[in-house]
Amino acid sequence: MSEPDEALELQYDFDFDTLVTVRRLVERYAERHRLTGQDLYRFVVAVNEITTNAVRYGGGGGRLSLWQADGRLYCRVTDNGPGLPRPDEHGHDPVPADSSSGRGLWLARQWVSRLTIDTGVDGTTVTLEASATQPNHP
Repeated sequence: MSEPDEALELQYDFDFDTLVTVRRLVERYAERHRLTGQDLYRFVVAVNEITTNAVRYGGGGGRLSLWQADGRLYCRVTDNGPGLPRPDEHGHDPVPADSSSGRGLWLARQWVSRLTIDTGVDGTTVTLEASATQPNHP
């Protein structure tokens, strides 16, 4: 994964009250970096799911970083929550229809090129990667 170019990076601290603002910032940033149509929609929704999880499960907020490198768009969401037990098991399988939670990470995984999770007792970092040509997903 390419590291951010500090001159092109956008960073924003967020909490519950700023989730709508975050979604708009992500959309504008992604549009400026040539994500369009369904790819734009999917990236914005995927990031929204991860930021919402950070608020809900990761201590009430977090930090969002967006950057572009090598024709790809990256988003890193970091929180200070308790971490995820067994992070490699989360979000790979569809959630049962009668479940009241658990769809966000699965949906995010479906709608970006790559999603990685780094987690521990000091928090979780989720990094999403997208390009103008997204993989075909249902």
